[in-house]
Amino acid sequence: MADPAALSAEARTRALTRMAEGELDVLVVGGGVVGAGAALDAATRGLRVGLVEARDWASGTSSRSSKLIHGGLRYLEMLDFRLVAEALKERGLLLRSLAPHLVRPVPFLYPLQHRLWERPYVGAGVLMYDTMAAASGTSSGLPHHRHLLKRHALHEAPALRSDALVGAIQYWDAQVDDARHTMFLTRTAVAYGALAANRARVSRFLRQGERVVGAVVTDLETGDERPVRAKQVINATGVWTDDTQALAGTRGQFHVRASKGVHLLVPRDRINSRTGLILRTEKSVLFVIPWGRHWIIGTTDTDWTLDKAHPALSSQDVTYLLDHVNSVLATPLAPEDVEGVYAGLRPLLSGEAAETSKLSREHLVAHPVPGLVVVAGGKYTTYRVMAKDAVDEAVRGLDEKVPESTTHRVPLLGADGYPALWNSRHRLAEGSGLHVARIEHLLNRYGSLIHQLLDMVAADPSLGEPLPSSDDYLRVESVYAVTHEGARHLEDVLARRTRISIESWDRGVDAARTVAELMAPHLGWDQAHQDREVDHYTKRVAAEREAQEQPDDRTADAVRLGAPDIIPVY
Repeated sequence: MADPAALSAEARTRALTRMAEGELDVLVVGGGVVGAGAALDAATRGLRVGLVEARDWASGTSSRSSKLIHGGLRYLEMLDFRLVAEALKERGLLLRSLAPHLVRPVPFLYPLQHRLWERPYVGAGVLMYDTMAAASGTSSGLPHHRHLLKRHALHEAPALRSDALVGAIQYWDAQVDDARHTMFLTRTAVAYGALAANRARVSRFLRQGERVVGAVVTDLETGDERPVRAKQVINATGVWTDDTQALAGTRGQFHVRASKGVHLLVPRDRINSRTGLILRTEKSVLFVIPWGRHWIIGTTDTDWTLDKAHPALSSQDVTYLLDHVNSVLATPLAPEDVEGVYAGLRPLLSGEAAETSKLSREHLVAHPVPGLVVVAGGKYTTYRVMAKDAVDEAVRGLDEKVPESTTHRVPLLGADGYPALWNSRHRLAEGSGLHVARIEHLLNRYGSLIHQLLDMVAADPSLGEPLPSSDDYLRVESVYAVTHEGARHLEDVLARRTRISIESWDRGVDAARTVAELMAPHLGWDQAHQDREVDHYTKRVAAEREAQEQPDDRTADAVRLGAPDIIPVY
């Protein structure tokens, strides 16, 4: 029996066809975390929902974050207590019930550099952080923060220079594979009846007088256009918000400015530490985040006015991050230690009205014209609240009475039964013939859906083999990415369904041919199509590496654009 939540090629075609039949209650434009969250929110209220994304699920900001689910400790210093409290509540929900298979605890060490005043100052902030989390009602069981003497801090993080700290405070937050989480939101929305299609772009909005009554959706894989009628349209396109608004011929009450955040990945053995680090910089904070066999080092915060689809990373960005992290490391990192890189764009609000004129991580929802709702701003952790607020606003434009949001108690696919399966991982290993480490890897990526992959391996044992130069990932994951997770192109698998593009020294080039061959029968690719996919991906990697050597944003952007999208979007 076919999985009703599978994002297969056939399911995508059916979804596009059904969207054009009758009238949707809500059409969501944008397949990032907020758009996917809005589709899930609307679908679980019993509404008829469509979700379209011009590229791939989470292909923009939602696959390029710092991968943290956190309250934002630095926002306490900015006295933004409401944002922190809201985010900590969401962190607890995700850890405890909504996505325990995807979100997990991570410790951070805050090195103290000043005697007398810094420990009580920072300690008071971290105490408030833990207290607000406990008061949220979604306590996730994370350990309480602790104060460490210098020798204890160096025991936790031997990589730190002895003269870089006088003591430390350790606290706990959480992290997530953002691209997988966003894709799981989409699949869960589909499980509750939403119609979802990636590589489907809104070409223009349908109007009836002043009212927006739907959109013309272009299938970028075939070129087919379909009018999709909807009582309400939600624009959840992040840094593309202004561009999408322009299709409606209306000026928004606020605008979105893109801010670039850069991250580096270095092998785990380059920094000897059993805990993540949070370091203060002259502008903000810098994180060193444990990530499997790697550390993620980030991030920056700089204006970006160039290409939004592929924000480029320059040598200046690499130098900035390495200089800051090396200021506290006993053995400095060199540029040659950098294994992977990625850059994302934060959607920051800037408005013309006084109340929205300050750039903010807060989110805003507006109804600029009848039938069109816009949601923008915010941070990854609070996606569910943003989605709820957007759907609440859309519901006001519907005639019928619609139930309240239920997403605070709707677990994502794979969440139910995950703790029990984790406890049974040794038994699963014995039954499947896979090493227990492989089972743990699959459980932390698929949760209770692991049985679907194990059944595929049982039917074809070759799928239980690892991918070339990417040992952490099994061949079955490439196939499953196409049959169940909506992958349409090689880049979708290497960059988002897996994270091979940032976790492997060759950035996935060696695995590309094998992955293309595994995808081919499920997407009807002939040899020429496989060759084209591999060639495109190889050129993308080469362009990213060359851009990384450029001195500034403008030259890096020009080089990165030398490898165009395999399917042009605009």
